[in-house]
Order: sequence, then structure tokens, then C-alpha cells
Amino acid sequence: MDLASAHDGLRPLMFSIAYRMLGSVAEAEDIVQEAFLRMHRSDEEVDNLDAYATTVTTRIAIDTLRSARHRREQYVGPWLPEPILISDEDPSHRLELDETVSTAFLVLLESLTPVERAVFVLREVLGYDYEDIAPVVDKSATNCRQIFTRARKRIADGTPRFEPSRERRDQLASQFVAALSASDIAGLERLLADDVVFVADGGGRAPAIQKPMLGAVAVARFLLGLMRQGERFGVRLELSHANGQPAMLTRGADGALLGVIALDVDGGRIVRMHNVLNPDKLGHLGEVGDLFALLAER
Repeated sequence: MDLASAHDGLRPLMFSIAYRMLGSVAEAEDIVQEAFLRMHRSDEEVDNLDAYATTVTTRIAIDTLRSARHRREQYVGPWLPEPILISDEDPSHRLELDETVSTAFLVLLESLTPVERAVFVLREVLGYDYEDIAPVVDKSATNCRQIFTRARKRIADGTPRFEPSRERRDQLASQFVAALSASDIAGLERLLADDVVFVADGGGRAPAIQKPMLGAVAVARFLLGLMRQGERFGVRLELSHANGQPAMLTRGADGALLGVIALDVDGGRIVRMHNVLNPDKLGHLGEVGDLFALLAER
């Protein structure tokens, strides 16, 4: 098998599997590298490189996810996936930006076991037949069908019921930033669902709330307080897209990235906000600022 010539073509496929499995850019890149090493060392005769790369990548991702479970149980505060922006210049990071890479969806996938997650990704994202999935996860085709059915039901219970168009989502995001900038609390509350959830991931490496915040009034007031505090530090908001969804980038006065807030919209209102502040999860996006140092300095 000519892996050298196929390398650049296989990387996006392998990364898309590993990232959906782990929700981590760094870990996905490590998995892809390890998969290529194993494929190079193998003397196995391969007819379909894509299928072979998928199998090797998925198996490594399952093992990695199993070991990562313990680390995530010890994680400080809520765990959120690492964001991918449309401005990311790495060709392998340019995923098919559908709902299966949205921050909210990747959080839902955390409720699945490693094998359930693998079956779901291979079936739902790549469209594999159960007969092809079976040898990858070492299960029967019938078992894989049952696993997928259970996983899809669990995921469906948490997905948006009325997802608006991209244009409508972007419009809501623009209105939200405008209301924040104008300190318009009534405007913010109109854009937020009554049961909106705000989750922040600082991982102990950046200041962040340790538990999800619930409710339009509480979240709107909290965000306005952050906005007023940020203005004193020269912090600004920048509209963008993270994982195919509208997002707000928080940047310091020097332009360094401080956080990425992904917005999840359902039925014309924002239902979830995921704020990634952990600098370890932002490094692949460019220069990252130090929120602790910024607060101490001021």
C-alpha cells in the first residue's frame, strides 16, 4: 500500500473520526499520527486504504477514550470539547461542519461509551453498513445495529427540535452581541430561552464558573457583568463560527484569544452557551492570553 502518496488525502478522514470520538484537537492529532505509524509498520495487504485507515484510527480512538475517561472524571469543572474555527488553516481540521461536530452535539456524545460513540460516528457520519462496522469494534452486525439504535435515541433526546437556518442563527448571534454591547438586558433576555444553560470550561487554568448557570435572567445578568468587567480590561467580542455554529471570540486588548463562546440555537432562541476558557484548549487557534494574569494586573 502506498501510504506516502495517500497521506494528505487520508488525514482529514482520520482526523474527523478521532476529533468526533475525543472532542480534542491535540488528542485527535496524536491518534492520527499513531494510526499512520501502525499502518506503516503493518505488512498487511490492503485493498481499501480509506477503510483500513478508518479501522486503525477508530480502534486507537476507542482505547484513547477509555483512558481519557478517568482524566475527565478528575477534570476541574465542566469539560467541553476544543473548538475548531472556520479560520483554522490546517487542511485536516476542515471538517464537514454539520451538526455532528457542533459543541452541543459533542457534549451529548460524552454520554456514550467508547464503543457506542464509535458505532454512532461510523454509522451516522460516515454511513458505514453494520457489516463493515462490526469488525472495527469487534461486535456482530446485529449487535452494532442495537448499539446504534440505543445511541441515536439517547442523542436525539438532547438535540434541537427546531433548528433554524444558518442565516437565522447568524442573525441571532449578531443581535446578541449588539444587545451585550448596549447593556440591553431586556434584549438579551428576549434572545435567550427561558431555560438557557451557560457552561464554562476553565479546567483550573482560567477563571470560570464551576457549575452550569440556568435561566435567561441569571445568564443575561451574568454576561452583562462580565462585559462591564471586560471593558475595563480592553476585552472585546468578535463574531465567528466554532464547529459550524455561531460563536463569540473573546480577545484581550493585545488581540490574544481568551475564550470561545459557542451558541446553540433552537426554535429561534439561544438554548445553550458553551464558553471554552482553558488555554490548553485554545492553543491551536493562535496566541492565547492569560486571564488570571489579566485579572491580577488590573
